[in-house]
Amino acid sequence: MSSAKYHQIKDHILTQIRSGQWQEFQRVPSENQLAQQFAVSRMTARRALSELTDAGILTRTQGLGSFVASFKSQSSLLEIRNIADEVRERNHSYSCAPVTLESIDAVAPIAIALGVEPGEQVYHSVLVHFENDAPLQVEERFVNPELAPNYLQQDFHTLTPHEYLSQVAPLTEARHTVEAITPNQQMCTWLNLYNEEPCLQVIRRTWSQRGIVSFARLVSPGSKYRLGGHLTFTKRS
Repeated sequence: MSSAKYHQIKDHILTQIRSGQWQEFQRVPSENQLAQQFAVSRMTARRALSELTDAGILTRTQGLGSFVASFKSQSSLLEIRNIADEVRERNHSYSCAPVTLESIDAVAPIAIALGVEPGEQVYHSVLVHFENDAPLQVEERFVNPELAPNYLQQDFHTLTPHEYLSQVAPLTEARHTVEAITPNQQMCTWLNLYNEEPCLQVIRRTWSQRGIVSFARLVSPGSKYRLGGHLTFTKRS
């Protein structure tokens, strides 16, 4: 019963957003309010909010609550680089192992993230990137077929998704969400982790001039990866 209710909560929130009843940056009901409304435990309500936050549909602020995320593009403060180039710049060897390459029906959170209708076909890939034959990052990506029609035909042993998408739909803007997570069992297997080492997760949506190109989740062991950036500020006269 709790599983069905959990899906009902997610569907309710997504319906409110799609219909325009809840606008971007609007606060959504709290865990307690949702638990009372759907007659479930706070844990069930928290799971629904957490998964929508992981998908970039909501944002959460400690002490303030959950809010509808902005679905408009915004400038990125993080430089987006090709992971293969990063590894080779360290004079290390790079390799990649594709795990999944498929076309799927877009469930509501993915449809919203890509700006398509629920049920439309989108491309889905899971790849593991290696540095010196050690797993460095798991990349799960959903791609808009209209903007990258030959995505599934690429050989990602030799070409990264970033390289291919930069060729067919040059990046103009991006939106990031960065957080520390505890990896699940499948993620630990892919990353060859033997304990619950914290991982760095980046949720990223990218735009080209024609629209939203992809929605990706990048997960790396906290001990092996870090993010950096460079900001230039214009001095006011």
